[in-house]
Amino acid sequence: MNRRIPRTVATAVATALALTAAAPAATAADGQHRGGHHARTRQAMDAAVADGIPGALAQVRDRHGTWTASSGVADVETERPRVRPDRFRIGSVTKPFVAVVALQLQQEGRLDLDDPVERWLPGVVRGGGHDGREITVRQLLNHTSGIHDYVLDPEIAEKAFGKGFFEHRYDTYTPEELVGVAMRHEPFFPPGTGWRYSNTNYVLAGMIVEAVTGNPYAEEIERRVLRPLGLRSTVLPGTRATMPRPHGRGYAPLDTGGGTELVDVTDVNPSIAGAAGEMVSTVDDLHRFLRALLDGRLLTEESTAEMFATVPTEPGNPARYGLGIRTHELSCGVTVWGHGGSIHGSLSGVFATRDGGHAAVFNLNGNGGSTAPLLEAEFCGRAPEAPGAARATPDVPW
Repeated sequence: MNRRIPRTVATAVATALALTAAAPAATAADGQHRGGHHARTRQAMDAAVADGIPGALAQVRDRHGTWTASSGVADVETERPRVRPDRFRIGSVTKPFVAVVALQLQQEGRLDLDDPVERWLPGVVRGGGHDGREITVRQLLNHTSGIHDYVLDPEIAEKAFGKGFFEHRYDTYTPEELVGVAMRHEPFFPPGTGWRYSNTNYVLAGMIVEAVTGNPYAEEIERRVLRPLGLRSTVLPGTRATMPRPHGRGYAPLDTGGGTELVDVTDVNPSIAGAAGEMVSTVDDLHRFLRALLDGRLLTEESTAEMFATVPTEPGNPARYGLGIRTHELSCGVTVWGHGGSIHGSLSGVFATRDGGHAAVFNLNGNGGSTAPLLEAEFCGRAPEAPGAARATPDVPW
């Protein structure tokens, strides 16, 4: 049964809620933040909810301490507020986890990022003009491979995001199937001659991790990143469609045949995203991961420099992309580093200044918006724009 939610319910819950008993005990810093240090961020969260997103969750860490807050609801039927321990799908924020594993394998001498993809996946990247002999692992990680994005395939798009979602939400996809879909299309450009975001790149990166280690990429992420950092609330669900508790619901505007309605899309088989975006996490775990990435606990100094070596993205876009990490240039001149992620019923932004002194994790439990106004509010103190602004530049799946 599909849970279809009247949009008026979702837009009527725009009150910001500080997290209470369900979260860890409040600190003195929390009290200081409640005095107004993050007023603009609260306004931006409320604006996202007023614009149709059911609920927003935020956690910020800076010189004042840790501040966690929510707006709207986790479930539009029960009107339960979003709370700090809630898990949510993180979409493409999975990509930096995969990139870290690839860089660690290079540190160990088991992989060279300048290896051709063909060395590890012979015959896999062929078709439609693609040639794995001409594409390197590094070009997968920084999206300069030119490989087509399987998400753009009309049949996949219809099943994943269109009217076919209700019939296909529990379908299982193998990495080989997803790559095969991309191979039916022409490359975006010859390898190394441009930049184009493609989820196929990271599906292939996950396959290479398995080819190098003999273990699924999920096991390598768990062993190399999750367990060492104590990220106990972060999981790679594989083909499991249900969410681990605690969690709220996720919503998306979908064509139900009788018009577009806000639909509960919480349950979905995440194999459609795989190594490009399957992971589930929390605001606390994502902060720990980002901090470890920035302070060198996960990679050597040389590998960290490689990860943060960036290439230009689209013409006219000041953002740059490294290996599973990107810059976001804000209107006030501040540059933050991290990644965004969009997947069914969830939109995330995980960004920090390069020194890690100011970091923010945001999640919206609905699609069709953007975390950019939240970043502007938090790092620049910029007031929310007019209604609809939060939907002006939606994040890219995953």
